[in-house]
Amino acid sequence: MSLSRRALLGAGAAGVALLSGCATAPAAAPTTGDASTQMHALLDRTVAAMLRESPERCTSLGLTEERAGYRFVDKLGDSSKEGNRRYRAIIEGALTELRAIDRSALPSRDQVTLDVVTTSFENNLGTSRFEVGGGAGAPYVVTQLTGAYTNTPDFLDAQHPLRNRDEADAYIARLNEYVRVLDQQTAIIAEDAGLGVIPPDFAIDRALEQLNAFTSRAPAQTVLVGTLVRRLPDVAEISEADRAAYIARAEAIVRDAVMPAYQRQIDGLRAVRPHAVHDAGVWRLPQGAEMYAAALRSRTTTTLSPDEIHDMGAELVSQFNSEMDAILRSQGMTRGSVAQRIQALSRRPDQLYPNTDEGRAQILADLNAQTREIEALMPQVFGTLAQAQLEIRRVPPYTEAGAPGGYYQRAALDGSRPGAYYINLRNTAEWPKFTLPTLNYHEGVPGHHWQISIQQESGSIPFIRSAMLGFSAFSEGWGLYAEQLADELGIYRNNPLGRLGYLQSATFRASRLVVDTGMHHKRWSREQAIQSMMQATGDVESSVTTEIERYCVWPGQACSYMVGRQAINRMRADAQQRLGARFDLKNFHDTMLANGAVPLSVLERIVREWAAAQA
Repeated sequence: MSLSRRALLGAGAAGVALLSGCATAPAAAPTTGDASTQMHALLDRTVAAMLRESPERCTSLGLTEERAGYRFVDKLGDSSKEGNRRYRAIIEGALTELRAIDRSALPSRDQVTLDVVTTSFENNLGTSRFEVGGGAGAPYVVTQLTGAYTNTPDFLDAQHPLRNRDEADAYIARLNEYVRVLDQQTAIIAEDAGLGVIPPDFAIDRALEQLNAFTSRAPAQTVLVGTLVRRLPDVAEISEADRAAYIARAEAIVRDAVMPAYQRQIDGLRAVRPHAVHDAGVWRLPQGAEMYAAALRSRTTTTLSPDEIHDMGAELVSQFNSEMDAILRSQGMTRGSVAQRIQALSRRPDQLYPNTDEGRAQILADLNAQTREIEALMPQVFGTLAQAQLEIRRVPPYTEAGAPGGYYQRAALDGSRPGAYYINLRNTAEWPKFTLPTLNYHEGVPGHHWQISIQQESGSIPFIRSAMLGFSAFSEGWGLYAEQLADELGIYRNNPLGRLGYLQSATFRASRLVVDTGMHHKRWSREQAIQSMMQATGDVESSVTTEIERYCVWPGQACSYMVGRQAINRMRADAQQRLGARFDLKNFHDTMLANGAVPLSVLERIVREWAAAQA
């Protein structure tokens, strides 16, 4: 999912400083009888505050106005530094009250909630104390991956509802709000530059490419107008004449207000571009080492050092390369390094889809077929099954140049919108056939879609945890574990090249540990990181370059995947050793997912207590 300035909690912004969660003195320690009641009341207040500051989150979750507590459908969040400080004040206030609660007075389920929320808030404060960009984990406000221009048009197109006249009016209001958000972020570009925080030159250049691509279109050809053209005919209460009027109003706003705001952002980036350097890592920023340490703690929910993470990655790359070599040799491919042989395989005509709309449609069809195949195997390894439907979509062409290879968007809580994962199809050569299945299992089933849907459908996880908080090490670690689980289920039994793709994917995630710590801790250059990942994985340079540039602007995030997978595997091995023949994989998986996304430290305690109960 796209990372906003306030996505450090895996959610949108938080609430209003006048709520009791942040305006009152710390609460006195509760008595045994009311500890649970007080905690849930505090969490309800905090959720209300978070939702009030995040109208986009309310829309994404499919909330009613009654549930959100206000009218949000015509609003966008506050992207200013003052908005960020309001959010921080709410987290600080809520954390103070949470720390005053007597944990021993809570039932075990509420103890988990206390631990989860406390850890999330502590991590958030640890990263957001660096008041640049989106904090330590996203220090630049506008890059090829960060900024409203990268996600707001898609949000308005894919998530803003257009079912009646009121929602059409709200769309027009949000279109005007978009201008404000762009200008708030443009102001931060200049302010952060004054503090010595400027994105690397290549990140600015990629952002300028995408911003210019948008402004080069006629207003009527932008997605901001096109979504009305496409969707308004389905709104029965709006006449054809009124539809034309809405479209004309949107076109005028885009021409007279949005396009000039884009140009102001372009000018803002051009103004700081002469001062940008080519160094990729955050080590060069003021307090850069401290920022990276905070980002790693938040992303991995561990205390692993950069050197420990780097070494873990290097060892895994070596292990996976050995396994890939064996498969390649079994296929008669013996000449050259593993990377060279994978590159040769990636160029083989039998592995390539046409780089046409027909080829892209075939990729989506093949992914859907693979999804149906893996869904049929889920009852073998899960007792609890996800119910939400999954759609597989193309990354919007207007952001595909700088977007990652794939990402997931959760389903609406009210069932009005299915879960969806997006695949970047800017160049089909980046997706040889042998690489596609493991992407599917990571983003869809049994990966992100499966895990998040079970979390949202549980009915027993407090709303703040099921819908508002996120932990990369758990969710991305689960995504990687899901790739492994598909292999264990025999999905590649008759597809050795598909298994090669799985191992290449694992190598890719292990390589992330190496290059992320390499750039941000060991002061590697962008080019050194690109060469390292290409040599480890055999991926094409264009795809690797996009990834490396992503890690430059999201320090630490790439480390969460493999750190999380390795932690899950370690917990599973420990439970198997303890339980022996009594170990039940279905039960283990249900236990893993029953509490939703949690920090790895909390997950370890949950699994340990489960194993003790089984024993």
